[in-house]
Amino acid sequence: MSRARRVTAGALLLAPLVALLWVPGYATERPRLAGVPFFYWYQLAWVPGCSLALFVAYRLTRPRRPES
Repeated sequence: MSRARRVTAGALLLAPLVALLWVPGYATERPRLAGVPFFYWYQLAWVPGCSLALFVAYRLTRPRRPES
């Protein structure tokens, strides 16, 4: 596995962690989405975002199958 793939996978795993642990960055009430404060819908938006990041990181680090 190349170094670039490992670094990319690491960045994909680190991005949601940093984005969700930096609470002052999203601890606001506005903008609202359908009446829901930003604080809540920002966190909920990361649920599929984290899943996608984990999936892509897995695919990047998975060993390739030998071609037959």
